[in-house]
Formats: sequence, C-alpha cells, structure tokens
Amino acid sequence: MLRQQDVGHRVVVRRIVGVTGERTLYTDALGELVDLTETDLTLATDKGTLRVPLAEVHRAKRVPPASRPSAAAVIALELAADQAWPAPVRAKLGSWLLRAADNWTGRANSALAVGDPDRPLEAAIDAVERWYADRGQRPMINAPMPLASPVNATLDERGWGARPLTLVQTAPLAPILAAPGRTDLPAVDLADSPGDDWYAMVAAHKGELPTAAIRILTGVPEKVFAHVRDADGDLIAVARGAVTGPDRWLGVSLVQTAPHARRQGLGRHVMRALAGWASQRGASRAYLQVEERNAGAVALYAGIGFSTHHTYLTREAPKG
Repeated sequence: MLRQQDVGHRVVVRRIVGVTGERTLYTDALGELVDLTETDLTLATDKGTLRVPLAEVHRAKRVPPASRPSAAAVIALELAADQAWPAPVRAKLGSWLLRAADNWTGRANSALAVGDPDRPLEAAIDAVERWYADRGQRPMINAPMPLASPVNATLDERGWGARPLTLVQTAPLAPILAAPGRTDLPAVDLADSPGDDWYAMVAAHKGELPTAAIRILTGVPEKVFAHVRDADGDLIAVARGAVTGPDRWLGVSLVQTAPHARRQGLGRHVMRALAGWASQRGASRAYLQVEERNAGAVALYAGIGFSTHHTYLTREAPKG
C-alpha cells in the first residue's frame, strides 16, 4: 500500500469497480499521487484529477517516473515564479529564500526550500522558524516535490501542517496562440497597471490587499494586467501576466471571472491574450499554480494544454 513518502511520485492503482457473479472487476489508473488521507487517495492523471476511496483500492505501488523534470528544471521554474511574485521583505539562507509580505498569499510568505540551505536540515528549519517569529508571522516553507521530499519528511516529524497541494502546471504558448480566437466575446484590454475595479475583483477573491500586495503585483519589470468589460463597461474578467527568468517564462496568475459571466470561455479568451503579449517578449512557455482540489480550474487549464510540471506543499509550523 502507498505511504505519505509516495506523495509527489508516479504510482499505479488497481481499483475495484464491481463484481460480476463471482468475478471481481478492476480498472487501473496511472498518475502522480497528489494526496493521501486516511480515507482517499488522489491522482493527477493525463485525463484530470481522480479521487479514489481507499476501500476500493485492491493494489497500489510506486512506478518509475515518466520524463520527470530534472531538479535543475524545477529550481529554475520556482525561481522564475519567485521573480514574478516578489515579496518585498527577503533574505537568503544558503540557497533557500526567506520571504514575507504582510501575510498576503502563502507564496510570498514562505521560505522557498530549493538548493542547499548551507547548514544541516534541522538547523535550517530552526533558522526559518526564528526569522518568521522575529516578524510576528507563522513560519511557513514552500516545499517543491519530490525535490524537497527530505524537507517534507523532517517537517512531518516536527509536527508541521500542510496547506492543500498545489500543482505547478506548464504549457507551450504556440498551441494556445494557434487556437481560433473568439470574436463573439469582448476584447481583452492589456494594461501596464491595474484599474481600481481590477483590484476590487482580486480583493473579493484574495482578501483585502495590503501595501505589500500592491508591491508584489506591480513590482515586476515585465508585467501586464488583463481587463475584460461587458457592453456596459463593467469588469467581468481579469488576469495578470509576468515574464521572468532567463528562460523567459510567462507566469499567469489571478485569472478570475465575475460569477454571472462564468462558463462563457472568458478564461481561455484571457489566456490567449496573455500568450500573445508574452510571445512578443520572447516567451515560449507559460506556467501557473493551481490547487489540486480546484477541479474546475484544473479542468479549464487542461483544456488549454497545461499539464503538471511538479507540485509543492506549503508547510505551516505548529501554532503556539
């Protein structure tokens, strides 16, 4: 049977799907194990996310990875993502990055555990705890998987919790741009700065935006803010794009649609506009970060061509 150490790895699961006469019927699923609880396991497969009750699992085991990205590729993408979401308070712990931003988003308020912290792992975690405690914040660590499996195992032993698993997904821009554009939807306005209503739509989803949030959103040299308005001029969709890193990645974030305008293709419409903007700046690939449990968003991005590059867990120190 699978264990917590297998989370983030490729596995095969044989599932009981029924019984015919005296014969038990099975089906097999292959994918990345993204969550394992006392009752269920969750796989990220080529066809989407699959949750399987453990009571239905006949057999499961880890299998060799299929063209898993190298550690260097994971680190490069994580650093590009950090540049696109720059926390205003920063420090280094060896190669690890310590980041704080008035507690606005886990990404900007967690230590990024990539590379060598230049000290034993236990001492590195102690240093992270002191750094955040000095700022009155709960210590958090962003642990990419399976690259940071030793970090996760040590944090488990120290009683750290975890936020929902995040999928870091990537896609080439060429197919997105090759898809026919929608002429029946309002145009996407790409602006160098966000409007007040853009901020308001983001705040409705992310909570009140402190000064640090504004600095994160606007503090990247190459960034763009997508606005889509209806015939009355009301904002119905937003997104943010940023091009960073030596590999010129397009980072897509905050893709949001007004509740009354959902399921009209606006997410795909905005994504295509961002891809066009980024391709003019030398980008050929995009990435985004989405919680594995957000099935609707995962399905949307899969339909555009995104697949999981790697995953990460945001770990939280015990309270008190």
